[in-house]
Amino acid sequence: MADSSTVNVATHLAALAAREPDRAAVIWPRLRRNGIETTQFTFAKLDRLSGQLARGLDEIGVRRGVRTVLMVRPSLDFFTLTFALFKVGAVPVLIDPGMGIRNLGKCLAEAEPEAFIGIPKAQIARRILRWAKDSIRVTVTTGSRVFGGKHTLRELQEAGEKTGPLPVADTRADETAAILFTSGSTGLAKGAVYTHGIFAAQVESLKSIYAIEPGEVDLCTFPLFALFGPALGMTSIIPEMDPTRPAQVDPTKIIRAVEHFRVTNLFGSPALINRVGRFGAEKGVKLPTLRRVISAGAPVPAKVVEQFTTMLGPGVQVFTPYGATEALPVANIGSDTILKETRHQSDQGQGVCVGCPVAGMEVRIIPITDEPVPAFDESTRLSLGKVGEIAVSGPVVTAEYFGRPQATVLAKMRDSRGRIWHRMGDVGYFDARGRLWFCGRKSHRVVTPSGTLFTDQVEPVFNRVPGVVRTALVGVSHKGVMHPVICAELGPTPGSPERDWENVYPDLREAARRHDHTRQIEVFLEYLPGSFPVDVRHNSKIFREQVASWAASEMDWMRLPADPQPAGASR
Repeated sequence: MADSSTVNVATHLAALAAREPDRAAVIWPRLRRNGIETTQFTFAKLDRLSGQLARGLDEIGVRRGVRTVLMVRPSLDFFTLTFALFKVGAVPVLIDPGMGIRNLGKCLAEAEPEAFIGIPKAQIARRILRWAKDSIRVTVTTGSRVFGGKHTLRELQEAGEKTGPLPVADTRADETAAILFTSGSTGLAKGAVYTHGIFAAQVESLKSIYAIEPGEVDLCTFPLFALFGPALGMTSIIPEMDPTRPAQVDPTKIIRAVEHFRVTNLFGSPALINRVGRFGAEKGVKLPTLRRVISAGAPVPAKVVEQFTTMLGPGVQVFTPYGATEALPVANIGSDTILKETRHQSDQGQGVCVGCPVAGMEVRIIPITDEPVPAFDESTRLSLGKVGEIAVSGPVVTAEYFGRPQATVLAKMRDSRGRIWHRMGDVGYFDARGRLWFCGRKSHRVVTPSGTLFTDQVEPVFNRVPGVVRTALVGVSHKGVMHPVICAELGPTPGSPERDWENVYPDLREAARRHDHTRQIEVFLEYLPGSFPVDVRHNSKIFREQVASWAASEMDWMRLPADPQPAGASR
């Protein structure tokens, strides 16, 4: 049944503007030799400017339901434009520019946007590469019209100043609010369709899980998450960094921003948390104002969590919520549990514990299949401890991908009550205490004659070997038989000096022999240090298909071990 209730995330901004007009909503700092130079919008100013801009957008035809590409760097303009689009009821189309020109062009063509708002550089690229040329009819540039764009941001703002702010659109909970494209790190990038109801449910879920209070200060290193700041009543600090390259962030700038603005909430990808945490641990940095740290986007190694906690005050945790663009948050776990308990089980190859499902979310483990499952049947759910595909249902679950009916069929199911269930594309299991364990991506499983291997049950075993930075499990087919292969990146690790391959190789083989599920692995390859192909958004997800192709080429000249035999068979 359609939900006709009125919901719009921009109403949170309007409420804060009325209640605390002079409190900072967004602060844009820049480090200078003589200190930190800042520009900021109060809640009243952000509400007024976004309302005026919404009026200007409405006058040029960017209205309710109009799909609008937004290509603007994290900035004051980014916040103003996003809330203006929500207020007018348009549908922002948000695509990670780091996914590459070719993939970005495909996403734009697929979204069929009618409007394009971007910085001059994006407008030039749009014109040269002819992005979505058959659908775009309205263009807005944040700079000068000379670089492209029929309208300028300043013109729209001036138009809104004359006629007054536009009231927040009375959008329905089931009305499309935005199209958010996945990173494409484990397949084709797809546009998840968000409704206003989903955004509202996410705000309430985050507020409840993390006990976020109005008046807090947020340093968000991932632009999309930053939009929740004003909705949660937090002041948002825009970090000085390239959000598409979190692994290359300058840790001193992040730490200095936390200290200067007395930040209470920090969100970052595992790569950023690793870089900042390593620097902070080495320098003895303490960040007493932080109440919580949240890291998501990929599994966060326990050693990364541990090194970051050295900077935190007593009782403050690093949380690693589990979810995806299509459903977030699903489950949650904190560093207390990870470091005192579950890390040891992960080291033994039991997977990565992602905690218990959050309030309102239902999670099931279903049999693994690559085929569509149109109807969800409770009787097919797997028992405790059995690894299967993770399926979720709840108020933050998206119902479809825009323009991709086949992908929707593969990922979505309905139960007997008509509720949507999303197949996460991840595999895992539940333990006896109701905690969910992540074992890897379904598409990355390696099926051998001796059994199926899952990346996040295998790689932690080898990641503990001194001198190993990280590993990737891939499968290489030889004469019709799938061989499991461990590709390892070497380098200095905390508490361990750099070691060469001749010393590491025997330890990898010995690690494999210590566990039943890894004993069949007999091929180990050294990968060029620091060069695993990874996703741009989080710099954490390994493109295993590329690693597998490389491994196959390396093994062309090798003498392979005997073909794996089914469990119990004699060689």
